[in-house]
Amino acid sequence: MPALAQTAPAPPAAPQPQTSEPNPSPDPKKKEDTENPAEIAAEKTKEMTLEAAQATRKLGERALVKARDWEAGWVTGIFVEKGQARVPLTFDQRRTLYLQQTLTTPGAYMKRMFAAGIDQVRGVPSQWDDGWSGYTERFASREGQFIAANTLAAAGNAALKYEPRYDQCACSGFLRRTRHSIARNFLTYDRGEQQLRPQWALYGGAFGGGLISTAWKPHPCNGFAEGGRAMLGQAGYGVLLNLFIEFAGDINRRVGARR
Repeated sequence: MPALAQTAPAPPAAPQPQTSEPNPSPDPKKKEDTENPAEIAAEKTKEMTLEAAQATRKLGERALVKARDWEAGWVTGIFVEKGQARVPLTFDQRRTLYLQQTLTTPGAYMKRMFAAGIDQVRGVPSQWDDGWSGYTERFASREGQFIAANTLAAAGNAALKYEPRYDQCACSGFLRRTRHSIARNFLTYDRGEQQLRPQWALYGGAFGGGLISTAWKPHPCNGFAEGGRAMLGQAGYGVLLNLFIEFAGDINRRVGARR
């Protein structure tokens, strides 16, 4: 019998090369899940705090820049800035100036409130009480006197063609500017905006306002005495206001509201 042919065993299969797979990147969501929630909250709070601080700083800068409006806005009224040419006012411009300085400027009412507060502390007129009703009467009295004085002064300046506005000094130096501020409370420019003349209308209006105020103040009340006190008040208050207008720009530059 023929011998059975023996078949050689098949060679073992060659090992297949193993390819290394890159490690999968960690899932950021899973990473956040593994982090401490307190640390996440602290980081968010820090970011929000920084954003709030930046917003507050920007808001403060805008407020400082806007603050320069007090020079020619709600406190001081309209004036001729340094370097600005003085031009004679028309009738319409005088009317607009009168309305702004008398009725539409918030600073005018605040000044009357302050003056009424001083009257309240001093207790004048003594016939008015020391409570809220007394303060209301004193404020109304001051406001009426102020409107009367401004109306008379505006009418007088319009008739004389005098300059009703304060003009900042073209000079430099503290003493020169101070002297200018004081002098301009007693002198103003005539119709040509060149020659200085006494402030007849301003002090005449102050005297007239004090005289008119006796119509509603409790009697006995001397009209000439009230007018004289009003003129003295204008002398003192006018100088302070002129000084404030003169140096308001310097104050704003110091606080960073103006360059």
